[in-house]
Amino acid sequence: MYSFSVTVNQSFDQAVENVTAELMKEGFGILTEIDFAGTVKKKLDIDRPAYKILGACNPPLANQAVTADNNAGVLLPCNVVVRDNENGSCDVVFMDPMAVISLSDNEQVIEVAKQANERLQRVKTALQD
Repeated sequence: MYSFSVTVNQSFDQAVENVTAELMKEGFGILTEIDFAGTVKKKLDIDRPAYKILGACNPPLANQAVTADNNAGVLLPCNVVVRDNENGSCDVVFMDPMAVISLSDNEQVIEVAKQANERLQRVKTALQD
């Protein structure tokens, strides 16, 4: 599996705000924010429920990965999706760094992925509380 997720009983905007705050507690900042639903509407004239892709990055971990393997940057950032279920809940879906990092055989990069995974799992747990 390449992801793990949690469903939260929050509005879309509240879920985006909360996941961003919890990511910050674990040292992640948001590098990119893609309004997928808005893009699909604009480019294809298709209506979709709110769907945002957050490009989360933990600079110390990212630096460790790129220092260990200069090409590791292609595996960054860690994407987090917030998807509105249109029923008062949202899914928050995390890219599993361990699944992506399996593309590398560099032990130092794998260790960074483990640390990132642990931090993202803590974010998931915090959102469940």
